[in-house]
Amino acid sequence: MMSSCWQVIFSPKENVSDEFTEFLEDFFEVSAQNYDDDGNDEYIGYCTVFDETEMLKQSSHFQLPPYKAEKLESSNWLKDYVIRFAPFETDKFLIYGIHESHTPQTDKIPLQIYAATAFGSDHHTTRSCLKAICDLHNQGFAPSKILDIGTGSGILSLAATSLWPNAEIIAVDIDDEAVLVTKTNAENNHLDSHIQIAQSNGYQSSLVTDNSPYDLILANILARPLLDMSNDTVTHLSSKGYAILSGFVDEQEQWVINAHQQLGLKLSELYKSENWRTALMQKE
Repeated sequence: MMSSCWQVIFSPKENVSDEFTEFLEDFFEVSAQNYDDDGNDEYIGYCTVFDETEMLKQSSHFQLPPYKAEKLESSNWLKDYVIRFAPFETDKFLIYGIHESHTPQTDKIPLQIYAATAFGSDHHTTRSCLKAICDLHNQGFAPSKILDIGTGSGILSLAATSLWPNAEIIAVDIDDEAVLVTKTNAENNHLDSHIQIAQSNGYQSSLVTDNSPYDLILANILARPLLDMSNDTVTHLSSKGYAILSGFVDEQEQWVINAHQQLGLKLSELYKSENWRTALMQKE
């Protein structure tokens, strides 16, 4: 992975199939999932040798989303293109990537993140969720149990355990790669003893259900999964507990908020970053 590589960006117009996600993992050396500014997923594959004919052959049993391919020149493409993001600060944290040779000088809590194959580095929703976590901490909120649904890189769990080291934190994701990345990030930040990490499709894992209810639920995912899991979110949230719901855009704002309000949550704060939204909601 130390030479130049090809980057193939897929921009689906609708939800992708299981066949596509399996193909992405099998065909490319590294794959990642990001969001664009319209609230749609963007899938990226990296490989040192790219054969478009072979790609089309291996994906002939399903429809590939629109894509564009570009050769990236680099002596270390994994470092320069896959894991690189600029360090950024929030109220209480400085987030920086594993490509940094030294911890940046800061008076904030430093968290080092590898996020190449699991979403969760420098994104509008990540920043807003971190802001909401800091706001709760500033208000004196002290949760005993925290659940991070769709943990991605684990960045929110790492932030939460840094502020509330005595809390029991469970982080889950449907994607095995995200689970591995979260475990790696927890170990690198010496926080692995504070967080239980497992693979789970939403709330279905026994690890999640056996430790319910939670004083704080973190869910930085997408509008549709937030709605699909809204009943579970409210069920597993303790009385007066908070849920940080994120990953949706302005036009989905009332859709997501109203659905949770109808189930007994009230809106405490709405965070806006460009067209992205994060809702801090409390169980009445």
